[in-house]
Amino acid sequence: MFVSVFFLSLFYNPTARMSVTEMFSYIQGFLSADQDVREDIRKVVQTLEQTAREILTVLQSVHQPTGFKEIPSKCTKARELFNTVRTQLSELTTKFPAEQYYRFHEHWRFVLQRLTFLAAFVVYLESETLVTREEAAQILGIEVVREKGFHLDVEDYLAGVLIMASELSRLAVNSVTAGDYNRPIRISNFINELDSGFRLLNLKNDPLRKRYDGLKYDVKKIEEVVYDLSIRGLAKDKETEAK
Repeated sequence: MFVSVFFLSLFYNPTARMSVTEMFSYIQGFLSADQDVREDIRKVVQTLEQTAREILTVLQSVHQPTGFKEIPSKCTKARELFNTVRTQLSELTTKFPAEQYYRFHEHWRFVLQRLTFLAAFVVYLESETLVTREEAAQILGIEVVREKGFHLDVEDYLAGVLIMASELSRLAVNSVTAGDYNRPIRISNFINELDSGFRLLNLKNDPLRKRYDGLKYDVKKIEEVVYDLSIRGLAKDKETEAK
């Protein structure tokens, strides 16, 4: 884009004519500046990726047999780490002009989707509800409206939610191992609602579409868990005990 602007300036400003050597030296200046910006972005993204791994490590413990009892404390710890995320994302916004968000979007797209998944997982563990895009953006300390600056793109939000669906299918299986037979049923109801919601969307983004195609396998996996519990009468027994 910078190079295009440069050539346009030469076309409309004849007095700015340069020799071939001067022209390419000038272009190299733009390329070097662009590379410096990308390198600065990459450094911040690396710190975000590290924090995301730390949050994931904290939340992964809920899959352990005793992990369900620790859900409140693990969610609290994860939310504390999101304070670091907000600081790092705030630093990222200083590395490039706000209007060039999508020019550099590929650098942080994956980690932002990952962080959205982690935010969604925390919210689900706390309340068994779906995080809204607004809530996810608030947890990350960024905007929702594009015009306000660094924001959570709709497709990144949806990708994060789909990653969470895969995590919940795993949680459903591990719930049975931990002896929590009602949780898979609740997860199944939630995932089926999620699937119904995605069916309302006309997805044009190919990577997002492929990730959504994987949701049907998560639905099937959880349904198999629920079916097995039903056949064995475990869920019913657990409900009877609760009464």
